Amino acid sequence: MQPEPMTRVELRAGASLSAIFGLRMLGLFFILPVLAVHAPQYAGGDNLVLVGLALGAYGLTQAILQIPFGMASDRWGRKPVIYAGLVVFAAGSFLAASASDIWTAIAGRALQGAGAISSVVMALAADLTSEAHRTKVMAMIGSMIAFSFALSLVAAPVLYRSIGMGGLFALVGLLSLAAIWVVAAVVPDLADSALPAPRPVPGIAGLADAFGPELLRLNFGIFALHMVQMALFVVVPPMLVAAGLALADHWMLYLPVVLASFAVMVPPILYADRRNRPKPVLVGSVAMLALVLAGMALAGPGVVAMAGLLFVFFVAFNILEAILPSLVSRIAPARARGTAIGVYNTAQTLGLFFGGLAGGWIAGQYGPDTVFGVSAVVVFAWLALAAGMRAPRRAGSSAVDAAVNPAEG
Repeated sequence: MQPEPMTRVELRAGASLSAIFGLRMLGLFFILPVLAVHAPQYAGGDNLVLVGLALGAYGLTQAILQIPFGMASDRWGRKPVIYAGLVVFAAGSFLAASASDIWTAIAGRALQGAGAISSVVMALAADLTSEAHRTKVMAMIGSMIAFSFALSLVAAPVLYRSIGMGGLFALVGLLSLAAIWVVAAVVPDLADSALPAPRPVPGIAGLADAFGPELLRLNFGIFALHMVQMALFVVVPPMLVAAGLALADHWMLYLPVVLASFAVMVPPILYADRRNRPKPVLVGSVAMLALVLAGMALAGPGVVAMAGLLFVFFVAFNILEAILPSLVSRIAPARARGTAIGVYNTAQTLGLFFGGLAGGWIAGQYGPDTVFGVSAVVVFAWLALAAGMRAPRRAGSSAVDAAVNPAEG
């Protein structure tokens, strides 16, 4: 039996919350293509470890606060916590915009990350959608993350040339303030949904529910994915500049590569959703990611070779960003979904932090090829874990199914 179409509330929730998530992720991704090249203009910015820390500091404070934000939203409601997080994120953006030294930039990035609302946004999306359509909505959010990443790669070098690093940070701060209006005026309230309201649970019980074995596999996966992403962008932009491609011209490489990768990612995502075959798509994408990282370690710094390898990287990255949150939403216990997604997002942001820090240190000590090699080893370890995953059953037609079978899979 085919599930009923998505309701207007579900469509509005998916579109608006995806937009909120995209605005938040631009705060992270806009600096990736330009910070490592801009950093020497900061006082103390010639230290690659500090550059990596500036990239990853966002992830550290996110990691510390994701679970508390998720637990707070389970107890006091999603929207009030989202408002608070967006204000904190905007404050960090404006602090980073004023930076003239690397330590102020690090502090601004850390304050940005303290607005740790990713888990709350995903939990609200899950609250507003039935089990039958939750995978679609989570895939929308995951795709928006991938789109934000792609947009930043193309737009950030152009904007950097026009408004500078301070202007980039100020822009994402303004976008964060605009997102507050979107949450208030566009995102549905739980009362607008015909679905039963989620039942809050005590914080410690909710935390215990969020550490099932299948969730741990997914949590390690998102950690590995964002660790290697951040490590790569400590070294890839300077490599392209050294190979003769000026920073302002990086969009000419990124734009065709990213557009082609989006076209290629669609069929696997549709196959995983319509045939309920997420595991082979997940495992295949992780294997693709591991191989392309190994290829980067061996290929050298040429622009053409890097363009081809980045295309494969983006295909795998985009698929995984879409499929991982949808799997978490299906497996996570419904009665503590905010907390469970908080754990998932904590793993994601720990990956951002350790990727930036380790990428900067390894590049400074051993060079970019070693960054690629270590990243490949991490992803091969993920591949071994993913191969043993139990695929979840087909989602039911209502949120009640999730309450009855809260840990399918």
